[in-house]
Amino acid sequence: MGSGVDLSVAERSELETWARSRRLPAAHVKRAQMLLLLDEGLSWNAVSALTPCSPDFIARWKRRFERGRLAGLYARHRGKRPALGAAKVQARILAWTQQRLPADGSTHWTTRKLGKQLGVSHMMVARVWSKHGLQPHRLEHYMASDDPDFEAKAADIIGLYLDPPARAAVFCVDEKTAIQALDRLDPVLPLSPGRAERHGFEYYRHGTLSLYAAFNTKSGKVLGKTVTRHTSAEFVAFLTDLVANQPKAKEIHIICDNLSAHKTQAVRDFLTNHPNVQIHYTPTYSSWLNQVELWFNRVERDVIARGIFTSVAELPRLPFGSAPGTGRLSVLRLVRALARAEAERWGGATGDAAGDAPLCSSSKSSAARVRRRCHST
Repeated sequence: MGSGVDLSVAERSELETWARSRRLPAAHVKRAQMLLLLDEGLSWNAVSALTPCSPDFIARWKRRFERGRLAGLYARHRGKRPALGAAKVQARILAWTQQRLPADGSTHWTTRKLGKQLGVSHMMVARVWSKHGLQPHRLEHYMASDDPDFEAKAADIIGLYLDPPARAAVFCVDEKTAIQALDRLDPVLPLSPGRAERHGFEYYRHGTLSLYAAFNTKSGKVLGKTVTRHTSAEFVAFLTDLVANQPKAKEIHIICDNLSAHKTQAVRDFLTNHPNVQIHYTPTYSSWLNQVELWFNRVERDVIARGIFTSVAELPRLPFGSAPGTGRLSVLRLVRALARAEAERWGGATGDAAGDAPLCSSSKSSAARVRRRCHST
């Protein structure tokens, strides 16, 4: 081009990534923007006004780019020498942050509070925290399993994901309880440019329903059922429906959590009457091993969270689109539609014969995530 900058496709793509970055240094972003503008044929005066930068800046970094390409865009200035005693101040900031609490009863330090305590600027505290990855304002929660057989149970379930028995069906089963029929008392303000969709804070709760779901780990097919209660009787009834939807005498493996309703005498009687069915319980406090939880998360996010229901009877029927003829679609029909779409995307089968299909890519990735988490635990 007229500017003399000839970017390759790969170089332009990389520079565009740098120009959009919010993590790179500002000077680094400015160099990328300057070169992109030059590559578009703009004059130096136009680039100086848009960036903004001086002609000397353009000449220097254009020359360095022509010599070293992308590698030449990194600054060569090593910065000023550290101030005397900087290491001791940094060590003091780190020690106070991790080993002491504020005297005013606060649970954690802020940059200004710690800076005042140590007699340094709050920006110095912020730089030290950023350099060492400390974020005192953040808090995360965790749940550790106290199951003495955690490793054996986790390995059993992961084995079903990665290497299931030949010609057997593996289902992840669970219930999503207390799905609320919420009716918003204030009108919904729709999505608009620069503003997210907004719901009023107040609502009226008409009641709840529960959703049972069985997720086929090979095909992605989901069998579901809504109930008003989630007792052991409903659980056994759902298992009966699940078995009825499979070929007779087909080996079935069911993965579920340790809810008391899953371990009653009625469940044991069901297993006695169906010797081809085997239940694998996740370790205590480890329901994340159950892949159907990922499916429930998607249903909550895509279907339920923004729903508006005027009664419990309307809860199983959610608005789905506004085009003529679309009408309303039930939760279970939507779940099945999403399952079919996922199965097609994964490349797995969608029929009852899916139990003989190879493990789908999504199941592989999910099992890999489970394996990594199990290993870290």
